[in-house]
Amino acid sequence: MKPAPFQYFAPTTIDETLALLAEHGDQAKILAGGQSLVPTMNFRLATPMILIDINRVGELSYIDSRNGNLAIGAMTRQRTLERDGEIARRAPLVAATMPFIAHPQIRNRGTLGGSLAHADPAAELPAVMIALDAKFKLSSQKIERWFDARDFFTGLFSTTLTPNELLSEIVLPPMPPHTGWAFQEMARRHGDFALAGVACIVTLDARGVCNDARIVLLGLSGQPVDARNAAKQLIGVEPSADAIRAASQTIDAEIDPSADIHASAEFRRHLAKTLTQRALQQAVARAKES
Repeated sequence: MKPAPFQYFAPTTIDETLALLAEHGDQAKILAGGQSLVPTMNFRLATPMILIDINRVGELSYIDSRNGNLAIGAMTRQRTLERDGEIARRAPLVAATMPFIAHPQIRNRGTLGGSLAHADPAAELPAVMIALDAKFKLSSQKIERWFDARDFFTGLFSTTLTPNELLSEIVLPPMPPHTGWAFQEMARRHGDFALAGVACIVTLDARGVCNDARIVLLGLSGQPVDARNAAKQLIGVEPSADAIRAASQTIDAEIDPSADIHASAEFRRHLAKTLTQRALQQAVARAKES
């Protein structure tokens, strides 16, 4: 298959990119890594009249320390995040999640911002960003808007981005002391879309009692599931094996998994609880080690 005809632009600055978005609006699509957009265009599931290729906009690719936070440009390649020492030190959940994303050839081209803006319900990065309490900068010619990651995703392949906006930056706050993290997913083959997955963050106080926890699931519905009620089960208690098991079981009330040719809803429900229990065990162990 070949894509439908389109007009192609390759801006070299953010200002030029935002001007093109302001001019063409919902007729335009942003091309970042292209690992999701190009296949959908080839199958004519997406038929933009205007393609804005931002691969030459170098100012969108960076990893910076800023006011104690980690600021990441939207065009930063996934392979860079996987290998960067600052990411491994300050956002280890991101570095550990990267090998689960497709294959190295895909990660060489795929970008952080592109994956988040695409909002695939089976994608790993949206769930990880919610677990890390990330903030997203949405830029346009007129205004700049900031969104918490948990408020950015609105449904199946849907976000709060408007047609004239660009997701330009992702900001990760520092993880508190005594914080552990873990990512788990299940796919039929490594690199396939996940049948289910989970990102967990657990913070302990000096006594070993949990004072914060986040559990975010993927691959179960049209958008990441922020399982706040399950996470609350751990807060204020010592996260023993029994407490972790009990919290994992309460996931059942917060999910409504879909069924397809790859897995039944019942199997996805089972995976969600099992993966959550494993991830929480890992996160608690890392929090205790730290």
